[in-house]
Amino acid sequence: MASAAERQRRTIQTAACLIIGDEVLGGKTVDTNSTYMAKWCFQLGLRLKKIEVVEDDETDIIDAVRRLSTTYDFVVTRQVLQEVAWPPGYPILIRKQWRSNQPSHDDITYQAIAKAFDLPLKIHDEAFKRMKLLSKPHPSQPKFDWDEDSPDLRAKMRMVYLPTDESRPLTDQFLFTSEELWVPISVVNGNVHILPGIPRLCKPSRIGKLPRRDMHTDKGPACTVTTLLEGIKPHILSRLVDPEGKGSHRVIIQTPFSESKVAGYLTDLAGRVEPKGVKVARDHAFLESLVDEVVKNVEGKRVYKQEDIEGGPANESKA
Repeated sequence: MASAAERQRRTIQTAACLIIGDEVLGGKTVDTNSTYMAKWCFQLGLRLKKIEVVEDDETDIIDAVRRLSTTYDFVVTRQVLQEVAWPPGYPILIRKQWRSNQPSHDDITYQAIAKAFDLPLKIHDEAFKRMKLLSKPHPSQPKFDWDEDSPDLRAKMRMVYLPTDESRPLTDQFLFTSEELWVPISVVNGNVHILPGIPRLCKPSRIGKLPRRDMHTDKGPACTVTTLLEGIKPHILSRLVDPEGKGSHRVIIQTPFSESKVAGYLTDLAGRVEPKGVKVARDHAFLESLVDEVVKNVEGKRVYKQEDIEGGPANESKA
């Protein structure tokens, strides 16, 4: 079995996403993590092979993260939180435990993943320093003191106890992706990346429009899942099949025929080209060589922009 150091050096071709959250499985929250992850992987030319959702159960988390770490080159995991509506038009995800003395959901995640790889949870000094600098006590904690032991302080301290392999450099295990975020991305077993459970995974276009402060920063939700993943990118680009990270190649062909009419041809085509990796569009030249054939057989036309599809995306066929 490969060591953590070996996993962190090898070429990255396949990826997996592990979503942890009762809220998703219970239908309370729609997971957008995996959507952003899928788009990010496509842009880098990574094959996202697995998206898995497990409940907030230590045994399930341990089983899943071990299996994914062994099977895939690159794994991202994070806890999904419950959505709570603030003023109309401003939905935000919050972690209720942060407003009490109870541990956060990340305690479950970090604890389970640490146990999965036989690692201790140790305080991360830099994260603690950043937390004191960037985090302010909640209004319900007017007497909070960083230098005085209290249930509130102990609850905060639990947030910076992270899975730590004492035999490896800390710089290989913790990635700070923003000066405004005190929690690092934890890299466990060389290829499991734990995204911190910050609030709302809002799209970049919404940054600055939300009225509430991010629980991890006093400057608002500057660190979305997109920016967290972008923060990882510089650390993995050199290990991609295409180190320039140019991503995958997609060709869209629109046909006037119904799906049933072209299904037979497309099934045959898929069987012929899949060995070339065209399913994920890795061979640009080979994919381009198929265009004329597909256009002819489906009596369609090539579409270069999504908005140019007549009748909308529902009528498109892709090769």
